[in-house]
Amino acid sequence: MTLTPSDFPHDVAAVREATDRLLVSVSKLDDAAIGEPSLLPGWTRGHVLAHLARNADALGNLLTWARTGVRTPMYASAEVRGRDIERGAGRPLAAQLEDLRETAARFDAAMEALPEERWAFEVEMRNGVVERADRLPLRRLTELELHHVDLGVGHTVDQLSPAFVDRELYFLCSVKFAGHPELPPLELRADDGRRWRTGRADTGPEAEAAPLVVTGSAAALVGWLTGRGDGGKLDSHGSELPAVPPL
Repeated sequence: MTLTPSDFPHDVAAVREATDRLLVSVSKLDDAAIGEPSLLPGWTRGHVLAHLARNADALGNLLTWARTGVRTPMYASAEVRGRDIERGAGRPLAAQLEDLRETAARFDAAMEALPEERWAFEVEMRNGVVERADRLPLRRLTELELHHVDLGVGHTVDQLSPAFVDRELYFLCSVKFAGHPELPPLELRADDGRRWRTGRADTGPEAEAAPLVVTGSAAALVGWLTGRGDGGKLDSHGSELPAVPPL
């Protein structure tokens, strides 16, 4: 499997910037807005914020594992993870902000504490995926950027930084959906001429068929692949856009 290139120092800085942007957006809300629906079905904004706080500590656990060599899972269990999100969802704005700031500070400290000689150490994430320690900040950045969009506070896919969009598109094509059996062979073409291949690797007679070509801006491609866009800004050249498996 082709892995996302690591740029640990860049990703650490990007996490800090994305955290600051998120906190600015959240600080403009009020208690009533926290309880309103987010763009994620079944979740309020409070659910999204509680998840982001718990995710910071969960990924921090993996950084601690990488630094010490002592197995430290993201969550005690899936049930505990779910209960913690539900328990935190209904808190007022002040409590949400305090939790976000404190967990962000702990994650930042965990990033700072990881020595370079441990960057290549591999840990196991909640879904069983094995990941290098130096790619954990990118995992956190993805959570911050996409869930900022999910809050429905005016931060859209089109406002994502080009640097993040490029990293995320590479990850989605080369890791997340590479060889995915539920996604047909795709060739994604950005407006600037860049191309990516992803999706199912067909064999037999079907292997001769050309991949489905989807063209649009890099941001629109990321929005579609992550479920943060309906693909309305994309051109599939006369073919129907396939349903993208959930992340």
